[in-house]
Amino acid sequence: MKIAEVKGLSTKELKEKVDAEAASLDQMKINHSVSPLDNPAKIKQLRRTIARLKTELHQREQQVNN
Repeated sequence: MKIAEVKGLSTKELKEKVDAEAASLDQMKINHSVSPLDNPAKIKQLRRTIARLKTELHQREQQVNN
């Protein structure tokens, strides 16, 4: 997910997306430990997507507080 797509989401959608992506990451890690994934780089990609979402969410919270 690109940063432009992240900025287009509402705050509520960002929170829901973070929760969904985190659950997906946990499930992917479990699946990978049982049997290797075809493309383990997807774990890294998903971690970075979650970081982008959390960064945007944190920036919005900072704007509200200031």
